[in-house]
Amino acid sequence: MKKLLCFVSLIMTVCFVQAQNRQVLYGFDEIPQTMLLNPGVQPSYKYHVGIPLLSGLSVDAGISEVTVSDLFKNDNIDFTTKVRNAISRISVDDYISMNQQIEILSGSYRLNDRDFLSAGFYTELDVFANFPKDVIELINDGNASNLNRTFLLSQVNVKAEALGVLHAGISRKINENFTVGGRFKIYSGIANILSANNTGSFTTRLGQNNIYTHYLNNINVAGYSSGIYFEDDVSASTFIGKAFFGGNLGLGFDVGFTYKIDRQTEITASLLDIGFVSYSEDLRNGTIVGDYTFSGIEFQYDGNNVNYWEQLNSDFEAQVPRSENKESYTVMRPIKFNGSYKYSWGRSRNMENCSDISYKDYFNNAVGAQIFTVMRPTGPKFALTGFYEGRLSKSFNTKVTYTVDDFSATNIGLGLSARVGKFHLYGTVDNIFNLTDIASANRASFQFGMNLIFN
Repeated sequence: MKKLLCFVSLIMTVCFVQAQNRQVLYGFDEIPQTMLLNPGVQPSYKYHVGIPLLSGLSVDAGISEVTVSDLFKNDNIDFTTKVRNAISRISVDDYISMNQQIEILSGSYRLNDRDFLSAGFYTELDVFANFPKDVIELINDGNASNLNRTFLLSQVNVKAEALGVLHAGISRKINENFTVGGRFKIYSGIANILSANNTGSFTTRLGQNNIYTHYLNNINVAGYSSGIYFEDDVSASTFIGKAFFGGNLGLGFDVGFTYKIDRQTEITASLLDIGFVSYSEDLRNGTIVGDYTFSGIEFQYDGNNVNYWEQLNSDFEAQVPRSENKESYTVMRPIKFNGSYKYSWGRSRNMENCSDISYKDYFNNAVGAQIFTVMRPTGPKFALTGFYEGRLSKSFNTKVTYTVDDFSATNIGLGLSARVGKFHLYGTVDNIFNLTDIASANRASFQFGMNLIFN
């Protein structure tokens, strides 16, 4: 018997995970996990081992324009009014986004003075859905109060997938100023939902034979899914098996570099997840294509038992046929770009102990800016960050960020990195001023991890 497994349950299964724009982590060189954001960095330590399942734990969720508090705050405003107010505020450019990871295994090793190798395995959940304002208003208000308005079905864009990622990367120090790196990835798709690039519209006008005439024009809507519908009963082990080369396979790579303009100034950049996943297992896809004009049902009272609704449904299916298939399909990964500029000053630590080759040429303070871009079904999304890095002691480092993006213009983030012997502990958090009232925040994220670092 077929069972529909709600994608929300899958989200709960892989939930404690990692953020899309990790602006606090990016360029925070003391943390080994920054290599996942730029393979073109050259760490100062000899090698590291991530604590299994605990080296990269975090969660990130964002919703633009409205918040949970807007709908559920106890302010003596009835829920219907809150919904209407929220609908009036949103636009088709607003969206919900979530990107999460859990790092299962990770490690790195310096091969020689020039080359540094890193590898690992993590699971990832990436969700994007924009607000189809026309469809929402049509459902909420109906069409009688919206005569002659064209409601666009092309505003429906949803993309969600969960997958396992096995990766290996290497960075090479070309010279004292320039380091480049790359990372190869093998994706194993667990589940996917996709509906994008749809077309079509719905319009209601005053009719001639009836009060209204309804027009469905140029309808071409498609939905794809893998790992959501199953013929037989499934368990958590089914999803775990899919994460480890379960059949929906894909390839990808990251590239990045670090360039030191001078001893105190550097620029970095990276492109991540240039790749695809081919879905071929547990598929269920559907399409709706055609045009339809409907002026109501003309009832005939001649004593015959006519099933008008069945006739209407048959006519609709003839004009706008619906079909299902189990054909394989390919999904491109959301490509991400990071770029940064950093200026450092203060006493350089290698001046204090230049004989220790494990020490990197760095300073106690740094300021800079970072830009982040991710490709989504509705186009690229951007974020701009300014940051300050400070070294409080030999083993304790901090980073403070200020980020402007679609979710907020007042996002302050904080990152901490501490080492006690070989044990390394780090944590980052965004929107620190909203931590006491998460329901009123448009975005919330945190990250936590533990490693063993050897010089």
